[in-house]
This record gives sequence, C-alpha cells and structure tokens, in this order.
Amino acid sequence: MPLTAWAIGRTFLLPVPEYGPSLFLGIALVGCSPGGTASNLVSLIAKADVALSVLLTSCSTILAAAVTPLLVKFLVGNAIRVSGWALCEATARVILLPVLLGMVVNAKAPNLASKVSRFTPFASVVLVALICGGVVAQNSSMFLQSKSLMPLILGSVLMLHCIGFAMGYIVPKFGCNFSEMTSRTISIETGMQNSALAVVLARSIGAPPVASLPGALSATAHSCLGSILAGYWYSRQDPEKDNKSDIDFTDRPEDEYPELMI
Repeated sequence: MPLTAWAIGRTFLLPVPEYGPSLFLGIALVGCSPGGTASNLVSLIAKADVALSVLLTSCSTILAAAVTPLLVKFLVGNAIRVSGWALCEATARVILLPVLLGMVVNAKAPNLASKVSRFTPFASVVLVALICGGVVAQNSSMFLQSKSLMPLILGSVLMLHCIGFAMGYIVPKFGCNFSEMTSRTISIETGMQNSALAVVLARSIGAPPVASLPGALSATAHSCLGSILAGYWYSRQDPEKDNKSDIDFTDRPEDEYPELMI
C-alpha cells in the first residue's frame, strides 16, 4: 500500500497546481496507515478468518507508531516539507496513548470498561463521520474553483484501495497458495486502512487542510468497497472450501469473537 500510494500520488496528484504536494502527502498518509478496525467486522461478514484479521490489525496498529512516520518521510521526500519528529510525536500520541489508556482502565476498572465498551463503537463511528465531514466541508471552496479536482482525488483514492484489495487476494491465493479463507482476510486487511488516523495526523503536523482530504474520502471509500466485497464473498461461500484457515487458532464457537470489541 505505501508503494502504491506513492505511485498514484506521484502520477496523478503531485502535478496538480497549488494543491499537488499537500494531496500527495495526504494519500501517502493513507497508504502508510495501519489496518482499519472495521476490517474485523467486514472479515466476519465475508466469512474470512476473524481471529487472523484481529491479529493483523493489532500488530499493524502497534507497529504504526514507529513505522508510519518513517514510511511517510521516506515516500514524500522533498515533495513537501514534513517534520519527521512532529510526525513521530503525533503518531505516538494518536495511537499509543489511547491504547495505554484502554489497557489501564481495563486492568484497574474492568466493570467501568465493560459498561463503556457498549457505547464506544457507536461513538467512534459518529466522531469519524464528523471529522471526515468537517474536512470535506473545509475544502468545499476548492471544489467550486476546480470541478475536475474532486473526481481526480476520489479516483486516486478508489484506485489505491482497489489495488490493495486485489493484490491482497491475488498474492496470497496464487503466489503463496494460501487457503481461500486466509486470502480473503489478507485482502480485506490490505485494502482497508485506518483513514481516520491519516486525517488526524495530517492535521496534527500542521499540514495544509487539503492534505486531510484523501484520508476523509478514503474513510468512506474503503468501507463501501469492503462491504461490497464482503457481500459478494458471502453470497458465493462454499463451506467445504472456504472455511479452512492456514493458521490454527484455539477451538471456539464460530460466532464468539470478543476481539471485535477492540
């Protein structure tokens, strides 16, 4: 995804007059973001390996605190001036602090954590919608000035996620000979990014407002594409072929997935 974002950004977004470098930074942030937590739910709908999906999302989120700033700084290069230290600080603040806070609350006040966890998924959806809607509204004047700019940005974002979904399925399935279940999981994890994180990082490092736009559009784009793909896989499920994973997790009832609360 980082290399795909770099290629798409350099080809389609960087040449845009005035806004090119900021848009390039925005799509680089999307490509370098960890897997989105919505991928766990999409994996469940698609009859993929939910346990593997949770594991991949958790690992990529933890690694993102160190890897995302390095990747973004490397990919963007001299196209736009970005402070590597500011990016590291913002990433650690956005990723590590909430995780640590959740671990402390869960350890010290498990009853409180259990009650709060009933409302946090809905609250997170509302907050992400408000953040992304605010970003689009903030850049509305830019769309009025150039009507061809919105299709270009949206097309670039859709291309990024479509390539992620496609390569995330083709490489494990035909290149590594993984099972259908595992290939679906990797496809979903590759194609769905934590786009809200890209928006927050762009705003935290003081980038121009337009740099947040690819992340805001990506939040809707990858959710729609992932849902469509999950519905397609669900409709053509073959229990004998599709319910076998390459990774042996501990046995448990099929519908019990407490990890989806993460």
